[in-house]
Amino acid sequence: MTAVEDTATQPVRVNLLFNERAVRVPYGVTLFDAASWNGIAIDSTCGGHGTCKKCRIRIADDPPAPSSLDIRAYTPQEIKDGWRLACRTTATRDTQVEVPPLTTRPKAATVGVGRQVILRPAVQKRYLELAEPSLADQASDLERVLAQLDDLEPRAELAVLRTLGRTLREADYRVTAVVVDDVLIAVEPGDTTGRRFGIAFDLGTTTVVATLLDLSTGTPVAVESALNKQQPFGADVITRISATMMDPGALDKLQQLATETLGELAQAVCERGGVRPHEVYEVAVAGNATMTHLALGIDPEPLGMAPFILSARLFPDVLAADLGLGGAVHQRARAVVFPAFGAYVGGDITAGLLASGMDRDARVRLFVDIGTNCEIVLGNRDWLLATAAPAGPAFEGAAIRCGMRAADGAIEVVTMTPDGLGLKVIGDAEPQGLCGSGLVDAVTGLVRVGLLDSSGRFITEDEARVCAPGLAGRLTQVGQERVFVLHWRGDAAESIYLSQRDVRELQFAKAAIATGWHILLEEAGLTAADVKQVLLAGSFGSYLSPASAIRIGLVPEVPVPRVVPAGNVAGEGAKMALLSLRERAGGLALLEEVRYVELSDRTDFNDRFVGQLPFPSA
Repeated sequence: MTAVEDTATQPVRVNLLFNERAVRVPYGVTLFDAASWNGIAIDSTCGGHGTCKKCRIRIADDPPAPSSLDIRAYTPQEIKDGWRLACRTTATRDTQVEVPPLTTRPKAATVGVGRQVILRPAVQKRYLELAEPSLADQASDLERVLAQLDDLEPRAELAVLRTLGRTLREADYRVTAVVVDDVLIAVEPGDTTGRRFGIAFDLGTTTVVATLLDLSTGTPVAVESALNKQQPFGADVITRISATMMDPGALDKLQQLATETLGELAQAVCERGGVRPHEVYEVAVAGNATMTHLALGIDPEPLGMAPFILSARLFPDVLAADLGLGGAVHQRARAVVFPAFGAYVGGDITAGLLASGMDRDARVRLFVDIGTNCEIVLGNRDWLLATAAPAGPAFEGAAIRCGMRAADGAIEVVTMTPDGLGLKVIGDAEPQGLCGSGLVDAVTGLVRVGLLDSSGRFITEDEARVCAPGLAGRLTQVGQERVFVLHWRGDAAESIYLSQRDVRELQFAKAAIATGWHILLEEAGLTAADVKQVLLAGSFGSYLSPASAIRIGLVPEVPVPRVVPAGNVAGEGAKMALLSLRERAGGLALLEEVRYVELSDRTDFNDRFVGQLPFPSA
């Protein structure tokens, strides 16, 4: 049979069964793409490019031959049991595919450092008892309503007029007007003044947090978090931008996934808080520039290439419906989208600075939001400098051999002495992997006891037996690589361990961040001794040990009490924007107060980066 004849016998399409979900896909596509096209979530941090080795699937019945990446990703027994990487396994025949459940609710900071605000929301409600029209009083329905709102002077939308007449007459002219900023968005029957709500979103690359607020009292009603559904397209903004550049349909898909995430969270907080969707009249969104662009359906490609240009720092009027929330909140609800300073210092940082009051404090403070892209702000009430450093995905557990997100089973705290170690696992479960805070703790402990030298290299076994006798037996080999075992499961290859490559990944991340704040200090003519407080923002910063961060050089060497986990300050800033028009204006004013320092065009960046790779001496 010739090659042409063999090709002709191949099926055009293949039937797959992902768990209980049957799909039909073109012959030869990867199982990762097959799943993504059909809305089936397979864990991944690299977007299916074969670098993260997280897209685990199992084909129990006659599994295909393993690829070279499969052999590196799995133990021999796992290979025998049919475990493969979805991004390296193609659909060539009808088969059943087992997909492990995806963690949809990772451990996340849902509150953070904030300030008290004077309650003055944009959403206003007025109960009106109107005079009925007559031959002697033929004012229009709209004129009748607006006459009693003369202190607000709103303008009405056409959609309100379509139902206004019926609403007034059915309610015997006893109604509640709903005004957001200067727009009359609804007229409701009866007195509903006690029911007005908003939702604040922290739209993160990995995790999205939603907080339902009672705008009458300023109190939180419910909070929920979820994994950003865009995660199959990659763990960081660069891989997601790349996806839109390589696939013309990826932007629409990424926008859909963002709106699905926001919509499901909105529904969840309303259900938990006993609030009906039409009682939510405004939302606020704080996200980095790429997440915001994708959620609004704006092409992010210019953000990914020099000179890294935003489509806009400030957005025009946005409706919640523009974010796909039309069915999850009031159909004419408004949206506050936080502005960005630059392509890599986005609206989440604007919100974080607003919440932390960086522009109001006489002290010099350093704000560090640690993630795949690390945003850094230095300053006080007189001046503010900002930059972004490419930290990479190590802090999210990606690019780490036994890494995972901060979910049940993740080692989040590691304590170490020369005689032994202790682990704290999320959910008090059997350890399944290592998340970012556990990674930092583990490396810090190894540096402190001397098993890692200042260059980040594991010492020899003979040296280990002298300096840390209780830990020396954990220093071993997996293949050709030296590793330190944190939790034994059978032999070393099946255990949870820290590899030499993992240490390097953390070094690269901390060196990028340290280079960033060192440059800002020099720009300001200051030294680390001038920093009076370090704010560690974001979910990762909430669970990171300040002592560990100082020991490895992630933040300046200051007294430990000066390093403060700030939590979800982006979410706190979003709440403030809903509760106070004054604070909202303060967020806009920050755009003029912050000077952005670009690192990528500095000729000395690489030399500085290399200089920050070693761990500080004790």
